[in-house]
Amino acid sequence: MDPQQELFTELLLNLRNKGYDVYDTFLPPEDTPYPFIYLAESQQTDDTNKSAVFGSVYQTIHVWHNNPKQRGTLSGILLDIKRVCYGLEHTENFAWDVRNMNQRILPDNTTKIPLLHGLLELEFKFS
Repeated sequence: MDPQQELFTELLLNLRNKGYDVYDTFLPPEDTPYPFIYLAESQQTDDTNKSAVFGSVYQTIHVWHNNPKQRGTLSGILLDIKRVCYGLEHTENFAWDVRNMNQRILPDNTTKIPLLHGLLELEFKFS
């Protein structure tokens, strides 16, 4: 399996196993209960090597919550996601190491009600 897809699948399953509503490919319908997690863009860069597959996968993860007064709840979900990422050492075909992790919490006024939007940008090295 491609490293990018293997990581994506592992994150999706691990976060769902923790009890979170996790969506991928498309954002969920408007009536979806908050908070929820959306596995968004992925990018893979391969290091040049003739005998092994290794490189980096960059994964973006979004979290939305519909109660701006519950910023702590959103922060807790982001922390759980980061723990899942740091705990990911091996999948079936690859070893993983988190190299960089950026976190932002932003106001979101794209719906009728104000939202909180958590954003994680992750870099994983694989070998």
